[in-house]
Amino acid sequence: MESRAFSLFAKKPSEITDLLGLDKPFQGRQVYQWLVRGACGFDEMTNLPKALRQRLADEHPSLFSSKVMTSQSDPDGAAKLALELHDGNIIECVLLTDKEGELTACLSSQAGCAMGCRFCRTGTLKLKRNLEDFEIVEQFMHLQHVAPGKISHVVFMGMGEPLANLDNVVSAISFLHDPDGLNLSHRRITISTCGLVPGINELSKRKVPVKLAVSLVTADDAVRSELMPVNRAFPLRVLRDALERFQKVSGRRFTFEYCMIHDKNIADQDADRLARFCRGLEVIVNLIPFNPCPELPFETPSDAEIRKFTNALTQRGVEYTIRISRGRSIKGACGQLAGKLEENR
Repeated sequence: MESRAFSLFAKKPSEITDLLGLDKPFQGRQVYQWLVRGACGFDEMTNLPKALRQRLADEHPSLFSSKVMTSQSDPDGAAKLALELHDGNIIECVLLTDKEGELTACLSSQAGCAMGCRFCRTGTLKLKRNLEDFEIVEQFMHLQHVAPGKISHVVFMGMGEPLANLDNVVSAISFLHDPDGLNLSHRRITISTCGLVPGINELSKRKVPVKLAVSLVTADDAVRSELMPVNRAFPLRVLRDALERFQKVSGRRFTFEYCMIHDKNIADQDADRLARFCRGLEVIVNLIPFNPCPELPFETPSDAEIRKFTNALTQRGVEYTIRISRGRSIKGACGQLAGKLEENR
């Protein structure tokens, strides 16, 4: 859809100059620099003439098309914002803090989601629409305003399937990466996908130099099709072919996200299938214990079950890490985002 919302984010200085009707191109560059430094309004842009600042503030009281409706924090350092978009849709984004103190912004790419993954709370929603590039960048800026330091990493692991909205995601990444702006390294930006093969192929074609994470969950076609409808259209063999092409083009290791679910995908035979699927790929498996949600019919595996599964992976030579789920108490952990404002109050 074509948005009528006003936003200066995800725009180049020349575009800002035109959008604001500025007389001098350098003023567009000045506004751009204030934006990436976190200015909340035109009145803060003190190197612009006072009369110009006043005109711009009168015409555009807010720099953002979205607004923060609720903000929650978790003792583990996570924070979750619920944002209302200009059309009334609600999305969520999350700030995560790792044990080294590095800050990661987890951004949404869609309002709702059409993928229907059964272990994901967002999957219980219908797709409302794709987010515009500026709505993606605004999430980052809203999170930066509540962050205790500079955000150094971005993951597209929030609401929605990023590869189903690739043009806007890539445009937002361009803004985040701009060396004259926020200057985030491509190596610190990750796109996560449920396995949308046409999107992976398009990433390969465009040679977008970001990290790739694929929600695998199981290397059993029948179980994956049950848990992830995308597998019915793009089964494991097709996904594997796309990943081999991506790796050949990018030359980078990627990640398999593996949500561990009690009595579903952590038996010895699951370890066998996973080991076979990983063979020949430069990949690391990120093990994520299922984050419970009342809407979903699954259980988190016990510590003993997780130990048994990781021992089986070790014996089979699978390289893995275990993700410590942060933000569970505020429903901000992996798979828990739902964009329902009433639940954030």
